[in-house]
Amino acid sequence: MPKDTDRCEGGGGKESQDASEETVRKRVRANTPSPHRGNTPQASPPRFVSVEELMETAKGVTNMALAHEIMVNQAFQVKPTELPEGSLERKVKEIVHKAFWDCLEAQLQEDPPSYEHAIKLLAEIKETLLSFLLPGHGRLRSRIEEVLDLPLIQQQAENGALDIGRLSQFIVGIMGSLCAPCRDEDIKKLKEISEIVPLLKAIFSVLDLMKVDMANFALSSIRPHLMQQSVEYERNKFQEFLEKHPNALDYTEKWLEDTVKYLREADSAGCRAASHDSPALAPLNVHNHAYLRLLRWDHASDPFPETVLMDQIRFQEMQQEAERLILLSSVLLIVYTTAGEAISGLPGLMETLKNTVNAMLADMHALSFRAQDAFATIGEKLCVELSSCLSQHGYSPFSADGRSTLKGQISALTQPDNTVRKLMDSRVQSYLLAALESSQHKTPPPLPGGLTPVSRELKELTVLFSRLVNFNKLVFSPFYQKILQKILTSGESPSTET
Repeated sequence: MPKDTDRCEGGGGKESQDASEETVRKRVRANTPSPHRGNTPQASPPRFVSVEELMETAKGVTNMALAHEIMVNQAFQVKPTELPEGSLERKVKEIVHKAFWDCLEAQLQEDPPSYEHAIKLLAEIKETLLSFLLPGHGRLRSRIEEVLDLPLIQQQAENGALDIGRLSQFIVGIMGSLCAPCRDEDIKKLKEISEIVPLLKAIFSVLDLMKVDMANFALSSIRPHLMQQSVEYERNKFQEFLEKHPNALDYTEKWLEDTVKYLREADSAGCRAASHDSPALAPLNVHNHAYLRLLRWDHASDPFPETVLMDQIRFQEMQQEAERLILLSSVLLIVYTTAGEAISGLPGLMETLKNTVNAMLADMHALSFRAQDAFATIGEKLCVELSSCLSQHGYSPFSADGRSTLKGQISALTQPDNTVRKLMDSRVQSYLLAALESSQHKTPPPLPGGLTPVSRELKELTVLFSRLVNFNKLVFSPFYQKILQKILTSGESPSTET
């Protein structure tokens, strides 16, 4: 039986995992110029790497990316490989499998029947069933060994006494006792198949699904115990990568340098000179601000730091969600400021307005999104919603001046320097930063004013952001400490001197 159906791939975060691996591989480079040192020639000649070294590095990066995906993606699951419809690989697979099953059927129809292929299948099935057993399944193991005794089966085949049907039904019964509840319907269908070849073919299909179920069960069981091992594994793998590619932390160093520069400038603006022992430049504070900057990153032009490269897509998605929540909360703040006390406390109004704005902002990061048109439409729709709600509760209709003011203020949110938008942006950033600072104490920070309508979404975003940041800190803290110590003890970073 061809075993290519046994291959599995990660699901849940598959797109982000594949993209992360591909991006990391593209950044595998030997002695490339530093991003903050221009094109200065290297002191030593370039070192040529062999194909074997590159393959070994790529394998290490792939393994590291997979281990990382399992830890940070709570929805990670193993899924059976699905070859693309109409692809050459799928056609070849179908042809090979059809030839195999046709050959098996022809052998069983011979007079006397030939059981060469059938016995090989029974051996493979036995091996698979035994692999599902746990240490406490001693009696079940003995039963499988007894019924699927291959030497005895071979002897029965030679003497014309082999009953494939009986063995197949035994196999189906064992599968039913070992499978997950979600496979009960598949087992029921197996019991309804009477012809030998279709039954064996269906047995292998269900066994493949059971392998996936077993892998996912194992993942969910061991994930709580994997944290420390995963941290050490990723750190060691990255150290190996760094030894082969000494410039593999260039963008990480620039990321931390720019953060230190920003904090120094902020301290200077507050009329306080920032020394290396300033609270603003404490390592934990620098790290937290550095991670926060990832939610404002220009992904189109700025290379992402190497140490967070596997999570670039995740950070980009969180950045987009933060931008959506900033605009959503800005619109709702304008509505409640403009409409006044008349709408405060009206049942269901907040959720209605929120759903309306959410629908209009769903595609705000698509290339086809036209912000000016979208916010003009949002203003129109909210005026209709407000007028309807006020009338239903016996209030005076929304005035023409009020509608005009509301639509104007909402349209003004398209400008990045809009006062309300900047205010809500600052509050969201402050909340995320406070969450990082309080993560050691497991105490959530208080929600800033104006963010109550989006509190649920903001808290979900904060949990994802904090979890990802804290795991990254655990893995790469030794590298960060070394880089930061060099930056702070140098007085001024190279980038600020230039």
